[in-house]
Amino acid sequence: MGSRGKQRRAPSGGRPTRLTRRGKIVTWVVGGLAVSVLGVAGVGTWLYQSLDGNIGSADLDNKLGEGRPVNLSPGSKNIVVVGSDSRDGANAKYGKDLTTMQSDTLMVMHIPANRKWATVVSFPRDSWVEIPECDKGDGATSTAQRSKINAAFAIGGSTGEVGSAAACTIRTVEANTGLRIDHFMSVDFQGFKGMVNALEGIEVCPEEAIHDEKARLDLEAGCQTVKDEKALGYVRARYGVGDGSDIGRIGRQQEFMEALAEKAQSKLTSPSSLYGFLESATKSLTTDEDLAGIKPLYGLASELKGIPKDRLTFLTVPNYPREADVPADRANVVWQYPQAADLFTSLATDKEVDKKKLTADAKNPVYASSVRVQVLNGTGVSGRAAAVAERLREAGLTVVGTGNAPENTRTTKVTYPQALREQAEVLSSRLPDAKAIQDAAAAAGVVTLVVGTDLDLDAIR
Repeated sequence: MGSRGKQRRAPSGGRPTRLTRRGKIVTWVVGGLAVSVLGVAGVGTWLYQSLDGNIGSADLDNKLGEGRPVNLSPGSKNIVVVGSDSRDGANAKYGKDLTTMQSDTLMVMHIPANRKWATVVSFPRDSWVEIPECDKGDGATSTAQRSKINAAFAIGGSTGEVGSAAACTIRTVEANTGLRIDHFMSVDFQGFKGMVNALEGIEVCPEEAIHDEKARLDLEAGCQTVKDEKALGYVRARYGVGDGSDIGRIGRQQEFMEALAEKAQSKLTSPSSLYGFLESATKSLTTDEDLAGIKPLYGLASELKGIPKDRLTFLTVPNYPREADVPADRANVVWQYPQAADLFTSLATDKEVDKKKLTADAKNPVYASSVRVQVLNGTGVSGRAAAVAERLREAGLTVVGTGNAPENTRTTKVTYPQALREQAEVLSSRLPDAKAIQDAAAAAGVVTLVVGTDLDLDAIR
């Protein structure tokens, strides 16, 4: 993303709109934006108390389970941010035959211990991932399954309980990234519309007309101000604009939210506009119990305000169409390894991500289906190679055979001939702590995985 002062194109093309990185990060943390504006405007105690009571609280106690990732960087924060596409109440008209709670946008904000930089990572909603067992909010537990990542919110929230929806989303993010999540924030449809309306709309400049029945949007080409249903439809639109992908929608959402942040900073000077914006923002916001209030959100916003503008990084998890691995699946994407693993490892260990390098490394993906793997059992436990092989096949890799290793071992390892270094890195990045080792004696044309007793089957990504 461009730094402050550079000109950017308006959403889906059109005339330039001046956007800022600081605006983007504070907008997505909606409560942080609200209290920042609140502090600048100097409103009274009565308004503070009113807004404080609007913020919803999600009880996550006893819903996150055991075996969570270890916090490798004490003092840092990982915050899951969800755009909630609930189909309950006033939102029911946006869909039918769907589970009550949906997540339309999912990202993780990483704030390091030294507060000198920050990274926001977007997760395409069509990411095909492992969703672990989850508390459904009614005493029942869902079964582990592979599905789109946004299904986690719906599975946990199948009874309408936000805490369970949040917990399942957190469990899913942790299981697939290895990141320890500290906080949760959710913003729903109706609050988003209220914020846009309080600003008297946001200008967009689509180069082509957009007609998306699912997003309930009919928008002509050219610059125009959108609010109410049109604003909501614009950020939800997918099939009637661009290439029809969720990746394209993420870009439009980010552009729109940038423009919203910029207008909020210049527009919210009148008491009526300010109150309408803050009322909608806080009513649409649900957080974990530790963040549920103006005071903790103000503290979070204050930390973000101190981060230099050129140290705010915005990324989407490197990915490619799952069709490359499973020809019949044209609806989903899979994360690209080893780049995704490198990204998550950097954040887990509190290291700043080099976006240019990550982007360059991701230009030529090595598809999982191109990695031919031989799995050897080094545990002495019967059936272990077959179990690991099945998990690898589910992840899209091509398993060409299984067998027993010459001897048992504790340490899992990946060996490869010189020509298959990249394929070996793809495999090893999906296994916790497994290193890829070049071996002149390795079988030609395949990457060999020797399964040791240290390999946790559930940790295979």
